[in-house]
Amino acid sequence: MLKWICMAVVALLLGGCAALAPLAAPLLPTGSASGEFHTLTTVKLDQANFSTVKTNVMGQCKGFSLFGIITLAPARFSTAMDRLYVRAEMRQGRAQTLANVVVERSSTFLILYSIPRVSIRADIVEFVPLAPSGSAPTPP
Repeated sequence: MLKWICMAVVALLLGGCAALAPLAAPLLPTGSASGEFHTLTTVKLDQANFSTVKTNVMGQCKGFSLFGIITLAPARFSTAMDRLYVRAEMRQGRAQTLANVVVERSSTFLILYSIPRVSIRADIVEFVPLAPSGSAPTPP
């Protein structure tokens, strides 16, 4: 740690603030996206008892952050999920659910600010009752 402090002081004295950028690079966020897979609720699609209503439905929420660390407007998961449900046009009382849900968190870092983003993608499936004797399912 003492080595880093000495290097920072020497760089500041010899080159000004711009010389500190290579030293601070490991401390700054990289801006890469990260994905999350939520598997607490499982949807078993191993039988012919469902139909795909929509595919690749997306909900997104963007935020705003000064200097990449002072969050003024967070990118909220709940807002992205609400937007996903609106675009999915899911109806109450129907046997519909989300399948293949993928959550991606990413940020665009610019000089003075960053824009964090939460994107949620999913497929909408609707379960249909099986016909007697295991034949083809009956449409709703």
